[in-house]
Amino acid sequence: MVNIILHGCNGRMGRMITDIVADDENAKIVAGVDVAGGQLSDFTVFENIDDCNVQADAVIDFGNACAVDHLLDWCVQHKIPCVECTTGLSEEQIKHLEDCSAEVAILKSANMSLGVNVLLKLVAEAARTLADAGFDIEIVEKHHRTKLDAPSGTALALADSINEARNSEYDYVYDRSQVRQPRGSKELGISAVRGGTIVGDHDVIFAGQDEVVTFSHRAYSRAVFAKGAVQAAKFLKGKGAGHYTMSDVIG
Repeated sequence: MVNIILHGCNGRMGRMITDIVADDENAKIVAGVDVAGGQLSDFTVFENIDDCNVQADAVIDFGNACAVDHLLDWCVQHKIPCVECTTGLSEEQIKHLEDCSAEVAILKSANMSLGVNVLLKLVAEAARTLADAGFDIEIVEKHHRTKLDAPSGTALALADSINEARNSEYDYVYDRSQVRQPRGSKELGISAVRGGTIVGDHDVIFAGQDEVVTFSHRAYSRAVFAKGAVQAAKFLKGKGAGHYTMSDVIG
């Protein structure tokens, strides 16, 4: 059994995690933290993490980026591992997270989906073989119309996984509209589509002579990220200090 403090418990992802844990015999939310307060669930909700005096095995954070630094400091002080799921962190906050991970276990990944993290491994393995055979590599990602950043962090993580497997031989290309020339053999194209309510689609295309291999992941609900966060909390229970990722969770 893993006892969880849910930071940002009243938000969309927080409520989703609450529903998932309710059906999980091996996890329990023992306290929530939300600046809005309120009692939407059967666990105690604190408006400030400093007021939380509940013992737990891990914190899951789907809160606001402005609260991340203080939460990480609290986790270091209380020696409670943290699954950090909040997006939009600055470079300074990422550095602070790294510093805190020297004191307590922290898990942070570009994408919390178990499927996406398996995909990261698969495309790296494919690149080791197909790139030498002359296959060109392109990534196409699709998200809802309100997403602010492009390309997605997951698309960049996929590109990085491929590039690391190929000794960083690729240059990322995001826009070809300003040039009229053949595609370079060391280009890795990344394209972004925005529209409707698409939760998250990612295609990694290996295009060779007379054949194409495509790896695809489709997220039909944000529940995939919530499920991954709960799995990560289970993984972190009892872990020593360090910066972990979902790659560690799936092994």
